[in-house]
Amino acid sequence: MAAGYGELLRTPHAARLLTGTLLGRLPNATAALAVLLFARAEGGSYALAGGLTAVYGAANAVGQPLLGRAVDRVGQPRVMLPAAVASALGMVLFAVVGLEPLPVAYAAMLIAGLFTPPLEGGLRALWPAVLRREDQVHAAYALDAVAQEVMFAVGPLLVTLSVAVWSEAAALLVINAVGVAGALSVVVSRPSRQWRSAPREAHWLGALRSPGLLVLLGSFFFIGLALGAIAVAAVAYSDERGGGMVSSALLSALGVGALVGGIVYGGRAWPGAPERRLRLLVAALALGYLPLILVPGVVTMTVLAGVAGVFLAPALACAFVVVDRHAPSGTVTEAFSWLVTTFVVGNAVGTAVAGPAVQFGGVVPGFAVPAAGGAAALAVLLAAQRFLLDGPRPVIRPAAYRTPDEPPAENDRNHAAEPGFRARHQA
Repeated sequence: MAAGYGELLRTPHAARLLTGTLLGRLPNATAALAVLLFARAEGGSYALAGGLTAVYGAANAVGQPLLGRAVDRVGQPRVMLPAAVASALGMVLFAVVGLEPLPVAYAAMLIAGLFTPPLEGGLRALWPAVLRREDQVHAAYALDAVAQEVMFAVGPLLVTLSVAVWSEAAALLVINAVGVAGALSVVVSRPSRQWRSAPREAHWLGALRSPGLLVLLGSFFFIGLALGAIAVAAVAYSDERGGGMVSSALLSALGVGALVGGIVYGGRAWPGAPERRLRLLVAALALGYLPLILVPGVVTMTVLAGVAGVFLAPALACAFVVVDRHAPSGTVTEAFSWLVTTFVVGNAVGTAVAGPAVQFGGVVPGFAVPAAGGAAALAVLLAAQRFLLDGPRPVIRPAAYRTPDEPPAENDRNHAAEPGFRARHQA
């Protein structure tokens, strides 16, 4: 298993692209905490801080697929780097101006969220061009999902450390400077510079004209809802059982479970169609949320949270493969960006639903929300499975770079390979 990941990361450009993307996504992963701490330091209320982060999140949800579509049209460097700089400048404006005048603060959040570069979708579009074999691409998707868990665990620590060493405003500036550096590292790399999307059919719906992709997005909206609800329910459980460290333990256990599950899942090749495998993974994920309703003692609850997280990263990794198979030609970055947006929106809805559930019903109804979310995610896949199993587009994986004037490979008869690469085999 370790040898397989080692071979993957030793592939030229792979480690650099993964690291640069993670650093580039750091501002987005830590925005809610960094904005909250800065707003509170400036004398703002929790409600105001929540409003600012909501504007950031809504703008981010809108911007990701729009920027993803732009990447598919004109390439990564011409979109990613200007977007990263614009997003960082929005945060700089917020750090300099503070909360007064308030419209400027909200405008800064709007800019920062709207122009967050779609680095996640960009990386997943690059993997087939960088890695040698299809099994390595699938392992890279799993490693990507695992790395997200690490980033969301380490990112808040970096914000807290920056606040302790410097200040809340400095934390905003440092994290966003790191983000721009990460994006720059990606877009100046050879794979990013030479990547071109496949030819695309002009259509206003873009990636959303794929029925299979719509089914996947519907399912992962509810998975995002479940995760957002768990965070709220964990805090409520902590209030009943001894304080903030309990909620941190539960959420950390969830992350550790996902980390372990992702590493194991990506360490081997899996037979069969990924669409069918995804149903099994989402079913296991949904079952993992059910025991949380029992709300046992802290130790048992922590173990259950860890078990509940085990199938999250594998489900995400498998979903990345399914997105790649169902995205219409020329829309792969946009399709991956829609998955990010759907997940984020679902997370926000889950938080909004779990709050009243806890407020009026207590901890048990709070944990019933993620259980219902997992069940709904599975129900979507089962009810609309024919759209996933019928007609995923054929994908010809690129094996090596070719010069722009070199003719396409003879085995690329349906022109599914992305221009700029030599096609080799079909998934």
